[in-house]
Amino acid sequence: MSLPEDLARALAWAEESLETAQVILDSGRPAFAVTRAYYAMFYAAQALLSGMGLDFAKHSAVMSRFGREFAKTGILPAELHRYLMDAFDARSDADYRFGGDLTEADAQMHISHAIEFLAAAREYLERKYPDEGR
Repeated sequence: MSLPEDLARALAWAEESLETAQVILDSGRPAFAVTRAYYAMFYAAQALLSGMGLDFAKHSAVMSRFGREFAKTGILPAELHRYLMDAFDARSDADYRFGGDLTEADAQMHISHAIEFLAAAREYLERKYPDEGR
């Protein structure tokens, strides 16, 4: 794959966030794991939008434009947009309600969704930026 450097770095950061989410969950801290799972999806969404020449830092802008550019158009499955929004809500509970009522099962669900989200993002970007000469 020959992704532009900024997109490759964003995806690598997303993958590291996802791996960290699992480590944190394995240590018995589901609320903190949810935050990392959300950020894995957020960084992947930023990479996807950046690949279209759209750069946003605000969470609401990333979620809104991801929905408009990828979910509503059918470029990526619409449930990915729902995963991102649900994880944002859970992350807000974790961060602003001191963990909320997030359970290990909640964290595992968001991690599973993040795995699916990152796989779809990577597949899309690899198709958009194929290696030259293959």
